[in-house]
Amino acid sequence: MLALACKDENEKKIPATYISNLQKQLAKNPDSVRLRLVLVSTLDSAGLYKDALAQMDILISKDSLNNAFWFRKGMVQEHAADTVNAIVSYNRAIRIYPSVDVLLSLANLYAETRNNKTMAVCATIQQLYPDREHLGEAAFFEGVYNARIGNKEKALELFNTCINYNYTLMDTYVEKGALLYENKQYKEALDVFKTAASINNTYVYAYYWQGKCYEAMNNKTEAISNYEKTLSIDKSFDDAATALKRLK
Repeated sequence: MLALACKDENEKKIPATYISNLQKQLAKNPDSVRLRLVLVSTLDSAGLYKDALAQMDILISKDSLNNAFWFRKGMVQEHAADTVNAIVSYNRAIRIYPSVDVLLSLANLYAETRNNKTMAVCATIQQLYPDREHLGEAAFFEGVYNARIGNKEKALELFNTCINYNYTLMDTYVEKGALLYENKQYKEALDVFKTAASINNTYVYAYYWQGKCYEAMNNKTEAISNYEKTLSIDKSFDDAATALKRLK
C-alpha cells in the first residue's frame, strides 16, 4: 500500500507538464491503447489514482473481456489502498483468464486480509502452474494467511516448504524469522536472517531484523552494527535510524 507521503513524493518526481503532454497526445489519438496505458502508469506513479482509474474505465468500456485491463485496474486500486475493489477487479480478471500474476496478487490480498479464500486461490495456482517457483509462491501466501490468523506452527511449516521450492524468495525469510522473533526464539530467528543475508547481501531487512534480534539478546554492539548496515543500504530506513538513536 502507498502511504500519503509516498504519493506526495511521487507527484514531485513527475512534472505536471509531462502528464499534460500525455493527455494532449491522447486527445489527438483517443484510440491508442498504448498511450492510454502510459498515462495510467504515470498517473498511478504520481498517486493520482482517481484519474488513473477513470482512464482504466475508458479502456474497459471498450474491451470488458480484456483480463489485463481488469488486472491493471486492480493494481491501481491496490495502490490506492482500496483493497475491497482491488479484490473485485482481480476476480473479474481471473474469470476471463486466470493468469498467474493475477492469481498471486489476489492471494496476497486475501492472505493479508485474513480471508480463508487464500487457500482456494493457492490451490488454483498449484494446479495451473505446478513449477517450483509458483509452488513456492503459493506456499508463501498460504503461510502468510496462517501467520495472520495466528496458526504459527502451520505458517512455519509452509514457509519452510516455500524455501525448499524457491530459496531466493526473500520475503519468506522475513515472515519466518518474524514469527520466531514473536515467539522470543531470538537465536533461531537470527539464524534465519543470517541465511537471508548470505543469499542476498543487499537485502536490507535481513540486517534490520538481525539488529532487532541482537538487541533482544542484549548484544548492543552487534545490534548497532546491523542497524548501521541497514542504513548503509537504505538511508531512508526510519526504524533503523530510530533504533540507533535508542542504543547510542
